[in-house]
Amino acid sequence: MKIQRLKNSFAVCKVKSVSDIDFSGEFCFVGKTDEEISLVCVEEHIPENTVECEKGWSAFRVCGTLDFSLVGILSKISAVLAESNIGIFAVSTYNTDYILTKSRDFDAAADALIRAGYEITD
Repeated sequence: MKIQRLKNSFAVCKVKSVSDIDFSGEFCFVGKTDEEISLVCVEEHIPENTVECEKGWSAFRVCGTLDFSLVGILSKISAVLAESNIGIFAVSTYNTDYILTKSRDFDAAADALIRAGYEITD
């Protein structure tokens, strides 16, 4: 399976409302529950209404469009990284999965995935 390294530096944020989120950038993931609104965005697009924010994340994208019948893709990737003591923040879209690690762990995460048989592309 191919996994692509993304070049951006990301932030994981909690925001007050979606009104100040810049949806024009390449990457913007929003999750809303009855308790919070979470945002994953490129660091340059952190909105002013951010309540909490953690910068310094890097991301991988599982290449291709994943069929909903596929089972265990994210689970297997997270297990490989957990065995290397690397924490993740995962985001799924309709097409695929994104795995974020702290930037300081990104190279070690790529090495662990390669050892596990994944092909890492730029």
